[in-house]
Amino acid sequence: MHHKEIVSAGKAVTAARKALIMIHGRGGSAEDILSLANYLNVKDYALIAPQATGNTWYPYSFMAPPAQNEPWLSSALDVLNETVNEIIAGGISRNNIYFLGFSQGACLTLEFVTRNAARYGGVAAFTGGLIGDRIYQENYKGTFDGTPVFIGTSNPDPHVPVERVKATEKVLGEAGADITVNIYNNMGHTISQDEINLANKLIFI
Repeated sequence: MHHKEIVSAGKAVTAARKALIMIHGRGGSAEDILSLANYLNVKDYALIAPQATGNTWYPYSFMAPPAQNEPWLSSALDVLNETVNEIIAGGISRNNIYFLGFSQGACLTLEFVTRNAARYGGVAAFTGGLIGDRIYQENYKGTFDGTPVFIGTSNPDPHVPVERVKATEKVLGEAGADITVNIYNNMGHTISQDEINLANKLIFI
């Protein structure tokens, strides 16, 4: 189970109007993902990066049956829920809370916001999709009410099949997200400058 550990940067939650929750990938760290903020239009944001216990949010592929990733998956989702509630308690409204994730962190980000669909500030998911051996539609409720969402991914990607990205796009679109998906041929498992540019144009505006 995860022990909630938060690394912060940017403005204090109590002094900021917007907050960005940044979710690192497998083997990464909160500090790693926070460094990405240097390339984003987020200088006035509170930057909040949870750290996964053991540097991984769940043990197996995001395409595994969810039960195989328990109790870590539920614990990771709980960490995000607690983080959102603490930001709101600090005075930032839900529609000014933004999310960003890479790889395993992008999958966790998309799973969390879709299970808790609401009008958020925006979501940037660099190489990710909804979690599970299939789409578990029964887990998803609420409406995004026009929340801008950007997903970028490579075709192919060694961890995230393009088919799952497209299925994720459909679920979020039907839930009311203003979703943009860009698929890059042979980009590799990384974050490209074009993805950064699009995130700044579509999400962090």
